[in-house]
Amino acid sequence: MFKKTLYSLLIFFLAFTGQLLAQEFDPFIQENVDQLNYDSLYFRLQQFEDLGIKEIGTQELDNTGNWIINFYQQNGYSNITIDSFYIGLNLVYNIIITKTGTDYPDTYLIINGHYDTSNGPGVNDNGSGTATILETARIMKDIETAYSIKFIHFTAEEVGLVGSTHYVENIAIPEELDIRLLMNIDEVGGVAGEVNNTVTCERDEFAPIENNAESAAFTDTLANLTEMYSNLNTAISFAYGSDYVPFMLNGYVVTGLYETNESPYPHSPNDLLSNLDPEYVFEITKTTLAATLYFSNYLNTNTNVLSGTKNQNDFNVSPNPFNSYFEFKNPTNEPVRVMLLDMAGKEIFRSSIAKNATKKLFPDCHPGMYLIFISSLNGQNIYTDKIIKQ
Repeated sequence: MFKKTLYSLLIFFLAFTGQLLAQEFDPFIQENVDQLNYDSLYFRLQQFEDLGIKEIGTQELDNTGNWIINFYQQNGYSNITIDSFYIGLNLVYNIIITKTGTDYPDTYLIINGHYDTSNGPGVNDNGSGTATILETARIMKDIETAYSIKFIHFTAEEVGLVGSTHYVENIAIPEELDIRLLMNIDEVGGVAGEVNNTVTCERDEFAPIENNAESAAFTDTLANLTEMYSNLNTAISFAYGSDYVPFMLNGYVVTGLYETNESPYPHSPNDLLSNLDPEYVFEITKTTLAATLYFSNYLNTNTNVLSGTKNQNDFNVSPNPFNSYFEFKNPTNEPVRVMLLDMAGKEIFRSSIAKNATKKLFPDCHPGMYLIFISSLNGQNIYTDKIIKQ
C-alpha cells in the first residue's frame, strides 16, 4: 500500500450513536453473507502468496493477472476487459470485470483493489483486498442489481497509483463514466496474534470539496453495514495513499476499507499469510459483500416464488400476541427459515420448518414487538410481519 506509517495518529472513532445512517436489517443480505466460505477465502490468500513477488516487469505479476482472469471466467463472468499500458518497456494491465445492472446499466458501483506488490508476496498488501473482491464477486454472480458493478483489479499501485491514474485519465474521464461510488479495498489483513476487531472506513476530506459530503454519507453507511453484517467495530478516517485518490481528485465519490491494526510487514519479504489474521479478512469480506449488495441496489427477483403459494395470507402465525410460543404454518412445498429480529434489527431467534408443516417455536426473548422474516433456505424473502410477545 502506498501509505505513510503515521496512520494511527490520523483515525478517529465513530460515536456509538448518532453518526450512522439508518439501515434496517435485511435478511436477503444476511443470507448471502452466510454463503461466504472461510476455506475458500483462505485458499485464495494461499494462492496469492504462492504466486510470488508481483512487481512491475516480472512474470509473477503477469501470472497473478492471469490467475485473476481465470477466476472470473471459471465463475461465469464474460465481460472482462484488459486495460493495458506501458511503464517504461514493461506492458502492464488493469483487469476490469463488468456486471451489468438492470435499471441503471450505465451507472457504476466500482469495487477495487490492486494486485501488484513490493519487495514480497504481499499477502496483506494487497492479497487481502484481492481475495476479498474475488469472493464477493463469486457470490454476486447471479444476483441481479439495479446499478452496474465493475470489479477492478488495478496494477502498479505500489509505484505511485499508476494503474488507477491511467484508468481515470484514459477511461473514466474520456468516456464520461457515471460512477455512483468507488469502494477501495486495500491492506485489510490485520496482524497475526493481535485482537483485530476494528476496521477503518475511509472517506474523502480533500479538494474538490463538492463530493466530500456524499463520500461521508456513503462511508457512514459502510460503517453501519459493517457493524450489522460482520463482527467488526468501525473507525472513520480520511482516504489517502491508495487507488481511490485519482478518483476523488477528479470529483468522483469514494469510500474504502483499511486495517486499523496496521501491519509492519507490507513491502517486505515477511508479508506472508502467517503474519496476517485470515479470520479478520473473512469479516472484511462479509462487510464488502453486504456493501456491494446494498450500494448496487440488489434486486431480489425471486420474491414469492416458492412452489405452493404466492400469497402471504397463506402463511399463518398464531397466536399473535404470544406468550411462551407461537405456531408457524408453512403451506409451501419447500422448507423455509424463520427469523425473529428486534426492532433494532438484531437477530433473536431462527428455526427451519419443513415443507407443508406446522411447528411450535419458543423464542427466548423479552416482552415487546419483533419482526418476523420468512425466507427460503437460499435466501429468498417471502414473508415479513410484526409479532408481539406479551
